[in-house]
Formats: sequence, C-alpha cells, structure tokens
Amino acid sequence: MTDDLVRRAAALRDQLHEHIYRYNVLNAPIITDAEYDRLYHELVALETEHPELVTPDSPTQRAGSDLSEEFPKVTHPAPILSLSNAFSEDDLRAWEERNLKLLPPGTQLDYTLEPKLDGLTIVITYENGVLTRAATRGNGEVGDDVTPNVRTIRSVPLRIPARTDGPAAPERLVVRGEVLFHKDDFQALNRKQEAEGLPRYVNARNTASGTLKQKDSRITAARPLTAYIYQIVESVGMTWDKQWDILGYLRDLGFKTPPGAGFYPTLSDIIPQLPTWESHRKDLPFEIDGIVIKVNDLRVAAELGIVGKDPRGATAYKFPSQEATTRLIDVAVNIGRTGKVTPTAQLEPVFVGGVTVTSASLHNYDQVAKLDVRLGDTIVIKRSGDVIPYVVGPVIGARDGSEQPILPPETCPYSSDAIVQPEGAVDYYCPNPLCPERVFRSIEFFVSRGAMDIEGMGPQTVMTLIEQGIIMDESDIFYLKAEPLLELEGFAEKKVENLLASIAAAKNRPLAQFLASLGIDGVGSTVAGLLADHFGSIEALTITARAVREAETAFATAAQPLIQTAEQIPAEEQESVERGLARLRHPLVELAPRYLGVPDFKDRLARALTPLLDNHPFSAAILDDLTATLRQLIQAAEKPLTIEGLGPILVDNVVTWFADDFHQRILEKMRAAGVRMEAEAKVMHSDSLAGLTFVLTGTLPTMSREEASALIEAHGGKVTGSVSKKTSYVLMGESPGSKADKARQLGVPIISEDDLKRLVSGG
Repeated sequence: MTDDLVRRAAALRDQLHEHIYRYNVLNAPIITDAEYDRLYHELVALETEHPELVTPDSPTQRAGSDLSEEFPKVTHPAPILSLSNAFSEDDLRAWEERNLKLLPPGTQLDYTLEPKLDGLTIVITYENGVLTRAATRGNGEVGDDVTPNVRTIRSVPLRIPARTDGPAAPERLVVRGEVLFHKDDFQALNRKQEAEGLPRYVNARNTASGTLKQKDSRITAARPLTAYIYQIVESVGMTWDKQWDILGYLRDLGFKTPPGAGFYPTLSDIIPQLPTWESHRKDLPFEIDGIVIKVNDLRVAAELGIVGKDPRGATAYKFPSQEATTRLIDVAVNIGRTGKVTPTAQLEPVFVGGVTVTSASLHNYDQVAKLDVRLGDTIVIKRSGDVIPYVVGPVIGARDGSEQPILPPETCPYSSDAIVQPEGAVDYYCPNPLCPERVFRSIEFFVSRGAMDIEGMGPQTVMTLIEQGIIMDESDIFYLKAEPLLELEGFAEKKVENLLASIAAAKNRPLAQFLASLGIDGVGSTVAGLLADHFGSIEALTITARAVREAETAFATAAQPLIQTAEQIPAEEQESVERGLARLRHPLVELAPRYLGVPDFKDRLARALTPLLDNHPFSAAILDDLTATLRQLIQAAEKPLTIEGLGPILVDNVVTWFADDFHQRILEKMRAAGVRMEAEAKVMHSDSLAGLTFVLTGTLPTMSREEASALIEAHGGKVTGSVSKKTSYVLMGESPGSKADKARQLGVPIISEDDLKRLVSGG
C-alpha cells in the first residue's frame, strides 16, 4: 500500500467529516447528496480494498440518523441497515463476485429486484395481528415513535390480515417499508396549497418526512401518504427461506408491496432490466432513485453477513444523479397567458439528469423568498425525468457576501404595465390582457396540438403574425386571408393553402375541445367535457357566469359594512376576523358550496361570520341582506357547483373567464367567423352503461382516454374526473395514478379496457 492511498483516505475522511458537520450541525451543506455519495463511496472502495485503512472515526463506521428530540424513542428489534451502492454493471458484477468468494464453491445465487423507493423508512410492529407501534429508522438502532401518524395512512392496515381469507398473522410481526407521496398526490397537495394562498412544497421526500413527524396527527391524516412494505424485521412463530416468498406473504396479509418487484434466477437476467427501469422511472406513480437487488435465499444472505452498516446480501443500483450544484447568474421574468409572472433562474451550464441545463424554475417569488435564493448564489438544482429542472435551494455555506436579493418586478417587461398581486394571492400578474407576451402565449396555446390543433401554426408562425400586425388575438385567426400571408417570407402558396384549410377545419371542433383550448385555468379535457355535457353551449355558460357575477356583486355590497369595521375588532379575535373576511370576499368559493342544498342557513351563516357580526351595531339587518344575497348566489351557481368533478375554485375560474368583457368580445368575433359553439347531439348506440359512472386512469392498450370516454358516453355511461363512493368503475391502464389507490380504498371495482368492451356489449 502506497503513501498516496493513505493520504487519499485521510483526505476523504476529512472532507466527509466537514460535510457531515455542515449538513447535520450547521444545516448549511455546500455539496449535493450525489457529490457526497461519490466521496463516500470512493472511501468505501479504498477501505474494502485495503482494510488496514479503516479507522474508528471513519464516516463509513456509522449509520445516518433522522432522530428528533420531539418524539419518544423506540429500540428496533434488529438493526435497520442501509445499503451499499452500485453505479454500473461492473459494480454489480464485482458485488456478486465478492459474495461468491465468501460462499462454498459452486453456490448459485438467485435474486429479487425491487424499485428503490425515494421515501422515508418506517418500521411497524403488529401484536396478534394488531398494529401497536410504528417508528422511523432513526439511527438504525433507535427510531422516533410516530404511531399516531402512521395509523392515519390508509395503505397501512391497522389489523392483519386485512382480508378475512388472508393467511394467519404471527403472534408478533415487525415489518419495514417506505412512506412517500405518489406523484399525483403530491401535485394535488401543491394545488391545495396554491388554492389556499400558501407556498408550494418543492421536495416530495422532505415533505413526506415532515408530514410523518407532525405533532398533530390530523395534519398527517389530511395529506395523502402511501406506504409500501418490503421486509420482515422480526416474527414469532414463522420463518421464511426466500425474500420472494416474503413479498408474496406481505401482499397476502394486505400490505402494499413495491410494484414491479420480480424474481430473477441470475444476475445476468437482471442486467438487461436496468435501462428499462431507468427509462420508465418517469412513468411510475412514485419517485425512485434506483433499484434494489437482494439475494433471494435468506439463509445465504444471513451467512454473507454485514460489512460496516451494509448487508452484503443486498445492494442498491443507483441511477445517474438528478441533482447538481451550479451558479445562479440571473433571473428571467416570464409572463404566461393568464398574466402570471414566473421567475426562471438563469444558470451557469451544468450537466444533470442526462442533459446540460442552463435554466430552472423558481415557481414564484414567494418561493424565492422562502428558499432565500439570491443572485450570485451557488444553488442546488434537480431534474426528474422530463420535468423542467427546478431550484432546490441555495448552498448557504458557499456565500461570500456579494449575493443580491431577488425581488418581484415592478413593471411588466413586455407591456410596461404595473405588476399587481391580487389580494390573498401568492403570484404576481401583468393585468393587461393586450400585453404582447400574454397575447402570444394565449394564441400559442389555443392553436397547439391537443387544443384547437391548427397545423402550420407553430410558435414561430404565431410570433410572425403578431409582429406583422396580422393577428391580435385568437379570434383573428379565423379571419386570415391568403393575400397578406403570401407576402410574408417563408409562406409559400401550398403552405398558406394548408394553413387556411386547417383553420377552416378548426371551426368545427367539438365544444369540449374548444373549451379546453381557451386556456381557462384548471380546465383541461376532462373538465371541458363536463362543462360541454352540462351546459351544451358557450351562450349557456356565459349566461350562468354573468348571473353568478351579478349575485357576487350584490353580496359584496351587503358585506361591505362588516369589512369596513373589521379593523376595530380586538386583536385577540383577529384570527376569527381573518377567516370571516376571507368568506365575505370569496363567497362563491367559501360560502356557496357550504350552504348549497341547505333550506335555512341564516343561523349557520351568523356563526361562520363571528365576531364580525357581534361587533357591528346593525348586525341583524346586515345578516338579513347577506342571507338573501347569498341565497341568490347559490341559485345562480347551483348548476356548476353540483357538477361532480368540479370544485368551487374551478367553478370560480370558469365564472371569472366567461364574465370577462374582453373574453366575451373574442368569443363574439369567433361566433361571427363561423366557429361552432354548441355541443353536437350525442349519438347513442345503446344504453348498456346507463346509470354507471366511470373514472379513467393510466394509459390504455388500444385507445386514447378521449376515445374511451366517447365509447362510454355513446352507451349511456358517464365519465368523471375523481373517484368517489358513487363511482361505478375505474378504468385502469398502464402506469395508473393515485385514482387506482383511491378506488381500492373505497372498494370501487377496477376494470381493464377488455372489461369495458364486455360491459358495452352487455357482458
């Protein structure tokens, strides 16, 4: 062994100790987890090759910890170990060769493969089939007791077996698994945050960890965590020989086990699976950062033993890092079609997730302030699959004092209008609907594939037509003539002919497709279909929107005396005051859904507005006016509020769009140009699905979701966007989202495309 190796090992130990201190004590890391892993595994490799380099203070000699002083401690019945890592086929081959050297000659190893879930480790104890305790991994030997919170996770059975026909539960069973957010659930949580005017969560794993460690289990219960179980830590009265059998047993008891897990007779059978898992990770319902390969024979795995804190009988194959550090050199201000201002980080180029990244999303200025990101910072960025890279946060320890704060712009960089932040909103907006960038983004979306699908009108063509003054909004598209187009560079006669033909065809798009193309916030194809089905025309939607807005105005007038006197209410009652003011200012969202279908809600409304009413001398008269105007609002909004799959925020978005005079002028110009704005009469082929409600999830084998929806509706069925107890069936394809889990929780039957076809034919 050379002096260079000794010096390198010592240098690695020093660097790792420094980074551990910065991460765990100062809470100010200056490198990413992936960069730490590279240093750590270089030291592991050195110590494995030269055991004499191992020192008592080596970072390889201790496990990490997620312990918190706020929770009681639980001692695990056996060490909850971590895993060694492999980063290539050669690493996996070397891992197997090392193991075979420790086993009798001629030993044949078979394996299980499981996705490496990117969540929080959990250890759950069952006594006589009843959940009695749940703890975090902690330091591997002692964890935090989070039993009340784990009880709220619906995928964790409180009693096993979960089914009456399941196998008998041991007298004592301790299992290990992972708690995480499904991607759809995490997005839904962020939509809820935005709807409530709260900042978005950035990292799903950290949010899951924070959710599991809430002191108030009601907060945990309100967030849709999912748990997957994959290991038996201890059992009394039962033993198993194979890991593959354990996964089957856990599944039979009623646990969710890692989807996609498989048995493979040799390592050579696993190697071809690696690129498949990596390429399809973005299609999975949850985040993974690799796959776990385990020796299937548990006795052999036990015989192989442990090195450091890692069992030799299992390893984690890690995908290329999706995080990196780089420098934030500028922030670009982007204006969307609704006017929303989005800051985008301009970066020194960095290679991450398989591509070179030069920009990353900062979401909004509230998030910028929360992260305390500054110009000139060294920052951590993450890229997951095809998702736009986003900023995780700054590397505080790398600051030198020259960094500058990032503030919202005062004026729109495209129209020079003053930027506004609506009351209670997180985002900032350019308020001018004629802002050149808003116009461009709106038209670009309107003509795109999946919207009105006008071929030949890509972003560059749209920009050219706007710059030449030929179009100013979406309606102008339907008035285009050949002559001015032929004068433009690059517009040959055939191109113009095809473009005009595509525009003519777009005039007859189905109403649902037209609605989805308007760019109404939250109105995609599913919601647009619901609106088309229930209203049947743009005119009917407009009449309803105007009636709702008129009723809201009347309610606002009645509420004004209470709002004006709110500041005079004592400070100790201000929390109730703020809740009451929110209800008064947003009655369509906060009050109308609450009292919909309630014949006499006057007393309930009075309680909801305490202490605003209690502190006003004319409260009785004001309450009468509020009750009367709220009743008018409920009557006006009853139709959209009772559409299953439309929440009050979506209804408010639709009403706001259709009640807007600018949008109405555009619609009128389109109507005059011959754009169809009524739904086609649906052709009914049969009533075989009459009375049945379907929800679609995943990718179907031979038809699109739109085709499946049309098939269902043509035979009398109904398609909605969310699963409830009223749902008849969930039609599931490949890579389903959280809707499938919700269906299982509620006992809603899950069917395939073939099952649907049998139902249609009367089977």
